[in-house]
Amino acid sequence: MPGTRKLGRPTASRMAMLRAMVTYLLENGKIETTVTRAKEVRSLAEKMITIAKEPTLHNKRQVFAFVTKESVCKKLFDEIAPKYAERNGGYTRIIKTGARRGDAAEMAIIELL
Repeated sequence: MPGTRKLGRPTASRMAMLRAMVTYLLENGKIETTVTRAKEVRSLAEKMITIAKEPTLHNKRQVFAFVTKESVCKKLFDEIAPKYAERNGGYTRIIKTGARRGDAAEMAIIELL
């Protein structure tokens, strides 16, 4: 898997969180989270979009194994991936929004372009 950030969680918990965040990003187009989580989500989301650009059975099974909602997988193959057909990577944007109240964690918005 991409990235080596542990995000203060055991592997299974971290992967479940990242899968959920990638699913939510593909479903809604943007999410607000911490900068380090956004960087991890970016790499995974861009991998999913790159895989979905070629709609073979193998690629569909790879995406279904990672994304947690069937409707989001369908949206990824039917709407999102064709939009980026001519683009070689760089499907997301991270915008830093400042510190979070309470623990002063650096926050960011990650969105699809």
